Amino acid sequence: MAAASPRLVSLDALRGFDMFWIMGGESLARAIGGLSDAPPAQFVAGQLEHVPWQGFHFYDLIFPLFVFIVGVSLVFSLGRTLAQHGRAGAMRRLIQRTVLLFAVALFYSGGFSSFWPDIRLLGVLNRIALCYGCAGLLFCFLSPRAIAGCAAGLLIGYWALMTFLPFPDVRPVDANGKLISATMTATNTAQLNWSTSTTVRGVFEPGFNLAHYVDQKYLPGKKWDKTWDPEGLLSTLPAIGSCLLGVLAGLVLRSQTLDQRRKLLYLLGGGAICLVTGLLWSLQFPLIKKIWSSSFVLVAGGCSALLLGLFYWLIDIRQYRSWCQVFVWYGMNAITVYLADKLVNFPLVSQRLFGGDVKTFFDAHVAPGFGTLMLALGEIGVGMLLVWYLHRRKIFLRL
Repeated sequence: MAAASPRLVSLDALRGFDMFWIMGGESLARAIGGLSDAPPAQFVAGQLEHVPWQGFHFYDLIFPLFVFIVGVSLVFSLGRTLAQHGRAGAMRRLIQRTVLLFAVALFYSGGFSSFWPDIRLLGVLNRIALCYGCAGLLFCFLSPRAIAGCAAGLLIGYWALMTFLPFPDVRPVDANGKLISATMTATNTAQLNWSTSTTVRGVFEPGFNLAHYVDQKYLPGKKWDKTWDPEGLLSTLPAIGSCLLGVLAGLVLRSQTLDQRRKLLYLLGGGAICLVTGLLWSLQFPLIKKIWSSSFVLVAGGCSALLLGLFYWLIDIRQYRSWCQVFVWYGMNAITVYLADKLVNFPLVSQRLFGGDVKTFFDAHVAPGFGTLMLALGEIGVGMLLVWYLHRRKIFLRL
């Protein structure tokens, strides 16, 4: 396939920047944190860990940033298909790609290697497929203003459901019918108190909220967190909102009536508004990635728009491109390297090169923790070598 046009270099680089942290960047940050007890090193290492429940670290941005980028990208890809083949052709392409991506997601999660019900139907790639399909459908039929209205409606509607809709208090009880604890302690849905007549509302605790109740009741198959899934049914709705924010950013970048300066101002201004609004909203609806709260969508979407604006300014406006070439390699083969890591296991390859006595040698003769650093560099190096080779041979794999 032909390389992406210069107009999209910043988008490829941002996608690659996002993939870099998935493909070993977080291991590198943790390894550096292990070399030093200095507060800056520990802060960076901490930012590359997910918040256990409520809050926001840099690593919590990685997944919603990719969903945002999917929205930006579909404006250009589906936009070209609409222009060349009309709405019918775009819909065929949209459906085919959504189904294929969802099938690949099932394979990535283990396929049929396990017996039912130990097969996970929803996960990271599955959510990306659903967000792409729904956002693409709206893009094909709605105006930009209507798309913005749909994004707002999804976030406000999800907040209203999570806050005001009552659901059964199915927390486990003891032999006397009393709650075992105020929080969710079950690890199996069979332990839940399905016979309860008590209802609650507006609760945002792990395993004990409307989104997780819907997973417990209606999501078949394996659930990532035992009785619920962080990529579950109800929380897919605000995730589509994340993708629609990306669609709006893509419409700004594709606009023929805005110059580069105004496009940058729209990205930065819109990102700042989303970020501030999300932080204020979090006072009532907390920042929680595992239920994809509406405040989380706005904070992550705001950060994503600000990052896209920064990359757009550096790469497409100022034409500073030499620093981002590695990210472009990753970005132009993002799904390929993601699947390759699952099949090849980059950390295992690095372990075979720098583990055992090699790691012990580095720890003993260079510095404690340096062996772990070498393992992280090896993991990154394997992925980097793959995307460099694919880019050098002009091989760009798409679904």
